[in-house]
Amino acid sequence: MNKRCLNGFFAAVLLIFLGACSSSDSEESKSANDMAQMNESAGSNEMAVLDGEDQEDAATAEEPKESQIETSDRMIIHRANLEVQVKNLKKAKQNIEKKVKGYGGYVVESNEYRDENELMSGHVIVRIPEKHFQAFLNDAEDEAAEVLGRNVSGQDVTEEYVDLESRLKSKRAVEERLLDFMKDAQKTEDLLKISSDLAKVQEEIEVLVGKMKYLENQTSYSTVEIFMQESKVVVPGVGGNDLNTWEKTKKQLAVSLNFLLAAASGLVVFLVGNLPIIILLVLIGVGIYYVVKRKRRTPKE
Repeated sequence: MNKRCLNGFFAAVLLIFLGACSSSDSEESKSANDMAQMNESAGSNEMAVLDGEDQEDAATAEEPKESQIETSDRMIIHRANLEVQVKNLKKAKQNIEKKVKGYGGYVVESNEYRDENELMSGHVIVRIPEKHFQAFLNDAEDEAAEVLGRNVSGQDVTEEYVDLESRLKSKRAVEERLLDFMKDAQKTEDLLKISSDLAKVQEEIEVLVGKMKYLENQTSYSTVEIFMQESKVVVPGVGGNDLNTWEKTKKQLAVSLNFLLAAASGLVVFLVGNLPIIILLVLIGVGIYYVVKRKRRTPKE
């Protein structure tokens, strides 16, 4: 009986010892797995910084662009071109500029021209807040005696803006990681490398922000270009104001005197410039004259 109890006691101790060993092995295995996961995570973070561009492209590709476009307002760049006839150009321009100011817009360019028939024409480019775009077009057409042409166009830049937002978000994340690594950098070489990468990323961020601000400005303000020309008939005045008889007479007299002076000047230049040749020709002529005269006086045998 005692021997049987003793055998049972040893068997129980052996089972407890084996269970303890198995538990220790499993804990060591679990600890090793945790360490491997931590190392792998640290390696992946390092690769994310080293391969920032690849990670950015992947993040941008995974962005749900379509869902963002559907839930946000569309961004449309509107532009209009009007060609109108007006009864009075200056008055029409003044009224249009008042409307622009009233709607909170501004004039980009304003020009006036006068053609050979004394008809006035003008060209105006204005920027109008998007919410008043259609109302301003109606007001501009009301100032016209006749609308000769009207063209309105719109460009949807929603996808482009969302893409810029996604790229900017990825660049911001890369910037934060580089700043964190810069704080922990101990070697000068590592610090210089991180600083160079950080400067490049920050420059790209500035470019993206600039493009986004440009699109925001273009979509918040619409561009309207107006070509105006007067429709009135200009009747030339009757009178002697445009004849200029006395002025034309003085002009013709001056032309005649200039011609005579030019001819006299040419003659003087010709005679003085060719004086040696003229003297030589005169001497030759005089010599021939005397020879001929002498022959005529000689009696014939």
